Amino acid sequence: MTNFWSKLNKPIIALAPMAGITDSSFRIVCKQFGADVLYTEMVSAAGLTFEGAKTLRYLKHKKKERPVVLQLFGSNPKQFAVAAKKVEKAGFSGIDINFGCPAKKVVQNQSGCTLMDNLDNAYNIIKATCDATSLPVSIKLRRSKGKTTASMLIEKVKDLPIKAIMIHGRSFEQAFAGDPEWDEIIKVRKIYKGILLANGGIYSPEDAKKVLAITGADGIGLAQGVWGSPWLFKQVKDYLKKDKYTNLNWKQIKKVILKHAKLSVKDKDNLIELRKHLLWYVKGHKQAKELKKELIHITTLKDIKSILKKY
Repeated sequence: MTNFWSKLNKPIIALAPMAGITDSSFRIVCKQFGADVLYTEMVSAAGLTFEGAKTLRYLKHKKKERPVVLQLFGSNPKQFAVAAKKVEKAGFSGIDINFGCPAKKVVQNQSGCTLMDNLDNAYNIIKATCDATSLPVSIKLRRSKGKTTASMLIEKVKDLPIKAIMIHGRSFEQAFAGDPEWDEIIKVRKIYKGILLANGGIYSPEDAKKVLAITGADGIGLAQGVWGSPWLFKQVKDYLKKDKYTNLNWKQIKKVILKHAKLSVKDKDNLIELRKHLLWYVKGHKQAKELKKELIHITTLKDIKSILKKY
């Protein structure tokens, strides 16, 4: 199967995987603002293996999202092999393996960032996945966990056919606090010749340009920076090309909110998960406090429309 990574123009501006955030509706909104690659929320390899109804729902996506990469998490190489076959059959463009999630419930299951403590199992998981699918396999990890660094993990797995690597510039211990550090990405660049993406702490076009310059990476993964501002993809691309970008006004933001809401209505049977996005969209509005009080209770598209009309 084609390795889509090799066909992308650089720098690649990707939507990084985020649990509870990067569902199909948000992915499409980000795509419309210029995201080059979309990652799904992390999906349990065990859940796909045992065909849990909740997990199987994550296999749904739209053709217009492609290239879209499904991210797997787990700790059992055999389950990754089974899950990889299901992901390929579902029509995804690639598979990513999560070595970076610091969430307690994930780490306690020996998944996510814990795998950086067990390099042999990390190797076996990547190999099992690559052997089971013709899709391009990528990995996402953190700068470090304890004494294990990103470059140590990549040194261990460098003979495997990994097509892309995304490295979060913060350590496991930092989680999502403090400033990212890019030394490990620079070290990995010397070991690994494939697609390398930097992730973490990128909230503006200026941040994006700075990180690309420091790391020499082939691109970036945007995460919390696009909470309530999926147009950051366009702003980053404009800034990298023209050294300038424009901010959206409230009228334009309202259009984005309604577009996102309509996609969510088509995709899900309720709008509860959309509420957090709505609160992010209105952050910075002069009447944000009043808006948030109303938006936190929405249940229908009609509710959203009537609230936005008032402001």
